[in-house]
Amino acid sequence: MGKLTVKLVASLKDPGMFSDGAGLYVRVGPTGGKSWILRTVIHGRRRELGLGSVSLVTLAEARELAHQYRKIAREGGDPDNVRKRESLTFAAAADRVHKTLLPTWKNQKHADTWLTSLETYAFPYFGEMPLHKITSAEVLKALTPIWTDKHDTAKRVKQRIAAVFDWAKSAGQYPNENPVNGIQKALPLIKAKDNHFASMHWRDVPDFMAALRDREGVSARCLELLILTASRSGEVRGARWSEIYGDIWTIPGERMKRGVPHRVPLSPEAILILERVRGLDPEFVFPSVQRDKSGAGKPQSNMVFKALLKRMDRQGFTVHGFRSSFRDWCSESAKVDREVAEAALSHATGNAVERAYARSDLFDRRRELMDAWDRFVTGNSGDVVELVRA
Repeated sequence: MGKLTVKLVASLKDPGMFSDGAGLYVRVGPTGGKSWILRTVIHGRRRELGLGSVSLVTLAEARELAHQYRKIAREGGDPDNVRKRESLTFAAAADRVHKTLLPTWKNQKHADTWLTSLETYAFPYFGEMPLHKITSAEVLKALTPIWTDKHDTAKRVKQRIAAVFDWAKSAGQYPNENPVNGIQKALPLIKAKDNHFASMHWRDVPDFMAALRDREGVSARCLELLILTASRSGEVRGARWSEIYGDIWTIPGERMKRGVPHRVPLSPEAILILERVRGLDPEFVFPSVQRDKSGAGKPQSNMVFKALLKRMDRQGFTVHGFRSSFRDWCSESAKVDREVAEAALSHATGNAVERAYARSDLFDRRRELMDAWDRFVTGNSGDVVELVRA
């Protein structure tokens, strides 16, 4: 039986420590504030643990907490760690994981959407719940409404929830199995969609290039260079004069999908295109007609090619699909070695060991390939071009 009573605790006014027994005390501060304190031995050292304000925690609750924490300490645990674990919410844990991962991401948009997706789709269901109370049932409630209608988003949210619990388990903040594990069986089976970009047949590219050359405008020149270099939209739209030296365009790693710098051999027609747009802007090769707030140039938006194709009354393919057109031409017409064609697209080939030993970017062979592609798409060669090495 404790020494304190509810009435006695309420009457305490003088500063000091007042024992209830078994290490539980009421501390009265200089200003009259009262709080519960547990004195116990943890890993051989005497410690004081705050159990909360007297105005929020009753005498009975304080005794129960003191009993639980003393038991944990006797069994060799640290009640302070248990208390912290029980107070960490999913939202707080997600914020910690986000800050940990932030330096590893080169794409700012991905960094922003990582946390935003959890705030939108997970936090409303269990964001403020302590981690140790979250089960697969809560995760299922969050994912079910979007699993069918927003399947790609739902998969990313699921992966990010799993990442938070993986961190929590490793950090000693979650004692159970990751609640995302096995949840797939409770969700509807979604048939995978074909995400390939629609492409133009490689034999039709020369005619399209001829029509493109007849058009005025920066976006037309930009699309010409995209086709000639088999590059991605963002790489070409963001091209800077400082990246071009002679007949070599070096795209920095931060603008490449793989995060690795990529040297692009510029064919004769590509160099002519660059000369046609030289002088439009001191920084950007293909500047937007709009300027930024300071009056400086900025790259064209990701909608310019869609608008250009609409003006040309062309449909049934995407701009990104020209990379597929190039790749098919490499296989069916040029019959170029696979590793050269993939290197031209800045694709990684082989397993990790093979990539570790493949230090060359095959630049000279890629130059030969891109010059042949130039001759084909500009109509300066026959239908069939073979680059097979003897």
